[in-house]
Parts: sequence; structure tokens; C-alpha cells
Amino acid sequence: MARALDAVGDRWTLLVVRELLAGPRRYTDLHADLPGVSTDVLAARLKHMEAEGLTARRRQPRPASGHVYELTERGRALLPVLTALATWGAPALGAPRPTDAVRAHWWAVPLHAVLSAALADRMGPVDIALPEGTFHLRLGPGTAGGPAYAEGPAPEGAGLRLELDATACAALADGTRTLAEAVRDGTVRVTGDGNLPQVLRSA
Repeated sequence: MARALDAVGDRWTLLVVRELLAGPRRYTDLHADLPGVSTDVLAARLKHMEAEGLTARRRQPRPASGHVYELTERGRALLPVLTALATWGAPALGAPRPTDAVRAHWWAVPLHAVLSAALADRMGPVDIALPEGTFHLRLGPGTAGGPAYAEGPAPEGAGLRLELDATACAALADGTRTLAEAVRDGTVRVTGDGNLPQVLRSA
């Protein structure tokens, strides 16, 4: 445990991992989605993460310019750690304050756990739409080698789309509402084709 905390115990390290679980990101994108982190601290965290074998820095292919950071296999293996921390911390969130920064994809980790449990071994992309934006999750064991979630709708199309707000996300994350209950009371709206929407509506 002490060795693990040496690698990822700093607050910003795991938040950087959360951002990179969505796929490669530029330094400027990371800084924009981590409100409160200074440029010096972020640069130091990224350098430390490279040294620990959690991330890699690579040049973007042309015509893009600059570099991106991405997780290694060891870095992606931290998803269950983030999931456990998100589940444990959810009851302490409290009501959102007007000054709180919110990004839609910050709910990806807890919702990935909720949907994985609710939909059992069903696989495929799921679009999640909040007032702050849309992202998609990838469920099932086939996600092990790539991003578990990413910004925007799934490019190949998702058979399931959930529309909800941050309050509903928090209730799902801390367990005060199940997904089936939230669908029945209308705090989560289900759309899409195929069997997944039917599974949720009939739960």
C-alpha cells in the first residue's frame, strides 16, 4: 500500500488518470479539465507519472501538432481503484454549490460501475447526456485495451442513451437510487434501439 501511494497517492495523479481514461489528451486539455491545478504542479505530476510507467507522451500524427499524454496498460489498470474511491466518496459529495466546477465526463467512472452492475455482462457503447455535455461509456470486457469512456456520443452509434442531471448522477453513485428506480421515476430518461433500453424499462 505504501509503494502504491508513492506512485499515485498525490491528489492530482488520480484525477489525471481519470482524464486520461477517456483517451489521449493534450496538456492544455488536461489543464482545462482540472480546475485548481497550477501549471507547475500538473507538469510535475505528468513527469512523475511517466517515471512510474503510468503514462506515455507521444507526438500527434500530422496534420496535428504537439504532443499528447496517454495511459499505459499499467495506468489503465487503475480504473477499478478509481471506481472504488468514487463509490466510497460519493456519500460525502453533498448538494452541488453554485461555485462548483462541473464536467459531464467526471461522472463517467461512477456511472460505468453502476451500468456495469445493472446490465450484467451486456457489452457495447452507452451515450450519457447531461446538461453540461455528453460522453459515452464502453461496457464489457472488450474495453480492457482501450478507453472505458470518451467525450461526445459513441462514433459508431450507441444502442442506449441515458439523459439525466448531476443530482441523478449523485444519487446513482451513492446508492440512494438504483438505476431501475431512477428510470421508473423519470429522473433518468432512456432512449435507443435494441434490447438494452427494453431491459432497463422493464427492470
